[in-house]
Amino acid sequence: MGIRVAVAGASGYAGGELLRLLAGHPEFDLVAATAHTQAGTHVTAVHPQLAGLDLTLGATDAAGLSGADLVFLALPHGQSAALAAQLPETVKIVDLGADFRLRDAAPWEKYYGGSHAGTWTYGLPELPGHREQIKASDRVANTGCYAATITLALAPLIAAGVADPADVVVVASSGTSGAGRSAKVHLLGSEVMGDLSPYKVGAHQHVPEIKQASGATSLSMTPVLAPMPRGILATVTARPLTAQDPREVLQAAYADEPFVHVLPEGQWPHTAATSGSNSCHLQATVDVDSGRIVVVSALDNLGKGAAGQAVQCANIMFGLPETSGLSVFGVAP
Repeated sequence: MGIRVAVAGASGYAGGELLRLLAGHPEFDLVAATAHTQAGTHVTAVHPQLAGLDLTLGATDAAGLSGADLVFLALPHGQSAALAAQLPETVKIVDLGADFRLRDAAPWEKYYGGSHAGTWTYGLPELPGHREQIKASDRVANTGCYAATITLALAPLIAAGVADPADVVVVASSGTSGAGRSAKVHLLGSEVMGDLSPYKVGAHQHVPEIKQASGATSLSMTPVLAPMPRGILATVTARPLTAQDPREVLQAAYADEPFVHVLPEGQWPHTAATSGSNSCHLQATVDVDSGRIVVVSALDNLGKGAAGQAVQCANIMFGLPETSGLSVFGVAP
């Protein structure tokens, strides 16, 4: 028997993607999956794409999860901390929620409300030194989807002194699965199709996480809901501090990374190319009029932005090949 894993919150979109990835993982054995209102339901009634997976969703409590070696928490923000506190210290945890991402309590209280639960190792392996921290940790806080998309585009440029951390502007479009699976009028097909709509303008909860992870000190972000089920495309601009080519900086930073790809000159990221994968595609240039650095970043918000990233972190935690159970390549058309 391999490494025993369980998923709490398996009825949501990220939870379903976790189940899909874990069912095909060569070293992880999926032993339990839990839900709230869907407890007692066979998994294929909730996720028909998982036909052939014989699993019934259990109740979300510590008793149903404690027998695993590793637990993924795919719960709404603010609900992970209480459950994590009830699990044995011998159980490793990767939390896909925001509960343990931020170092400071003030931004948590400002953007999420309630009490700050604490800080775990941040789960973005491509940041310098983070792979080693993840490997040594039993508790890892997975990134937010927008945070992964934007941080991968921005962090190397700030670290190299090429981009001004105090002058960053982001416009990013995300598919509807990023809003979760709960029924909401503004996410109905008839409301979304043929429409682009901004939301949480100037107050998105991922902003403090992006600043913390990327080194930015001031960041203006405009998120846009796009009429597609999955994917994020972010345009990140910053004032340059040197004449160094931003594309060359990104190429040097990610030359040995299996999941982050700086595209060839002339090719630009698009969401369909990353769909179903754990990859992030990047391209960079300098605007000929303003002189600003422009980086375009694309990834699957349920892949590298959520479930795929969580499995990548789990692979590192257990000393497995980092790419185990994960695809570098997208699905098209």
